[in-house]
Amino acid sequence: MKISIIRGIGIRKWILPFYLFTFLPLHADNLSVSSPNGQLVVTVSETDGNITYAATLNGQPVITPSALGLKTNIASFTENLSILPPNPPSSKLKAQSSKLNAQSSKLNAQSLKLNAPYQMRGTKASKANYQANQLTVDLQNKAGQRLSIIFQVSDNDIAFRYVLPRQKVGHKEYKRALVYEELTSFNFPDGTTTFISPQIGPETGWEQTKPSYEEGYSADAPMATPSQHGHGYIFPALFHLPNAWALVSETGVGSNYCGSHLSDYQAGKGYTIAYPDKGENNGVGSEFAGIPLPGETPWRTITVGTSLKPIVETTISYDLVEPLYEPSTDYKPGRYTWSWLIWQDTSINYDDQVKFIDLASAMGFEYCLVDNWWDTQIGRERIAELSRYAQSKGVHLLLWYNSNGYWNDAPQGPRNCMNTAIAREREMKWMQSIGIKGIKVDFFGGDKQQTMQLYEDILSDANRYGLQVVFHGCTIPRGWERMYPNYVASEAVLASENVFFNEGAATKEPFDLTLHPFCRNATASMDWGGIIMNKYLSKDNKSRHTRKTTDIFEMASSIIMQTSVQCVAIQPNNLEELPQFELDFLRDLPTTWEETRFIDGYPGKYVVLARKSAATGQWYIAGLNALKEPLALTLDLSSFGPLSSLYIDNKKGEPTLSPVKPDKKGRLKLTLQPNGGFIIK
Repeated sequence: MKISIIRGIGIRKWILPFYLFTFLPLHADNLSVSSPNGQLVVTVSETDGNITYAATLNGQPVITPSALGLKTNIASFTENLSILPPNPPSSKLKAQSSKLNAQSSKLNAQSLKLNAPYQMRGTKASKANYQANQLTVDLQNKAGQRLSIIFQVSDNDIAFRYVLPRQKVGHKEYKRALVYEELTSFNFPDGTTTFISPQIGPETGWEQTKPSYEEGYSADAPMATPSQHGHGYIFPALFHLPNAWALVSETGVGSNYCGSHLSDYQAGKGYTIAYPDKGENNGVGSEFAGIPLPGETPWRTITVGTSLKPIVETTISYDLVEPLYEPSTDYKPGRYTWSWLIWQDTSINYDDQVKFIDLASAMGFEYCLVDNWWDTQIGRERIAELSRYAQSKGVHLLLWYNSNGYWNDAPQGPRNCMNTAIAREREMKWMQSIGIKGIKVDFFGGDKQQTMQLYEDILSDANRYGLQVVFHGCTIPRGWERMYPNYVASEAVLASENVFFNEGAATKEPFDLTLHPFCRNATASMDWGGIIMNKYLSKDNKSRHTRKTTDIFEMASSIIMQTSVQCVAIQPNNLEELPQFELDFLRDLPTTWEETRFIDGYPGKYVVLARKSAATGQWYIAGLNALKEPLALTLDLSSFGPLSSLYIDNKKGEPTLSPVKPDKKGRLKLTLQPNGGFIIK
């Protein structure tokens, strides 16, 4: 039996190969839906015309009563609301199928069982099987206007969105709507602490390029701590509850909506969904969202668990969306070299880029990224020549671009190539003709729907010309790896360039890279921008400040960080300076994964993950230690098959390679040095 349901973004129907449904009798003022294993329960309630939801895990509260509602140009769904009583399903529905329609919700307040297997590339898992129970709650305001809320609850994930039907107000039928505000809140139990990053105001930072999701994160901070810049907090947001963990984010945002973030905490209310600042995108475009009717908001997601395992392993960002177009080619994962991180702007010349192409070739890497100013410091004719040279060495070029337009003052070129359809068509056709395989586009203007449209337009146009896309100076991706098959990753983090720029960021690198597996990288691919192998942050590898991490830490970070096209910021001098076993490891580094497992860790302190290579089926187990003292661990390796090699720092922080020697029960004891790491494969 097949049933059509609303999935992804836009009103789309996806035919599932396997779809079961059941109907649960529910009281109209107190509706509940539980996860397939029955341990996670969401309850929607109406009290004095206000709609709230709450959730328990194993009977313990993880979300205390939190507000629901929308304010639109058609009507306000924020007060004087009632939950409509359930309509019994028809006999035809019971016997055959039904269409869940946003305009006429016929399956009112009933629970449906979802089973949706799918495959994809370029994330923490190459396949998933989304199993959840769905509840549709129909609401009506005092004037008789209607709004629905769809909840989907899997064993560790809560997802919900609003569905607004066409409806008449007086004699006018509304076929489109503006969504001004959401009441949606996330209220956690008292005693919860936070691992969250503040949103920053528009046109701030270097050359007015912010907000760009590049602020620091708290570590176990109280909820009541005011945000640093007074603009709330970005997604994803990680919370340590008294009895659990929760990760809050959103997914399914493309040209269909604006990006959202969280407000500051309000006692008794929690954190509320906040829309973009009016000044973003240089003040151009609406700070609210416009949708056709019937239409819906993106999914709000909450991943919960009594341990961090569900947080790290969640695939909810991808479970709820669908591909928006077919890939035009077989996009290849891989590794790339990048001169700019250490050699900076002056390296963007023909001769230096040849050195990094030769380096990529010597390492067996697939790509070399040519960064900003190539249009003036190399020129288009010589870029074409450089691309031909790279291809003769088995390497393809990736090119940097300024997103451009009126939303920032960043001077780097190429400019005026990505901001209009005409410019993109001309530029991408040229790139395809000279064998370019991807682009890195930088400096975006915020989270307005107009900016989200630009991201989608760049991705869609790039796909026609076989180009993969990385974004920098940008918002977080929201389900994009599945929605856009040529999308690779976004920066959206205080990344490796800051390790170069200042010693404070270098000192903080271990904290950052032991935090992001639990938040930023848990929800989407992250282009950290470089596994740094130089001892010093300089071209001569003798001056400026030192890297604060060990070689093994950096190598292990290539497993901990997830992106399908990974930057290995190796330098030409490293070919002579690094031990051969380090070079051999980097040459064989996989970047796509069949499966990811969380083993141990605590955000900002240490992390141990296992990833199974999608290419070879080989397990890689990696750990990072951000503590100031050695960390003793006992690992159970019995479920990972044959493992032969252990890369780990000795007591002096020097890299070593030795055979793996677990005991008879498959357990291995090891000690991670401060700012050190390990890899087992």
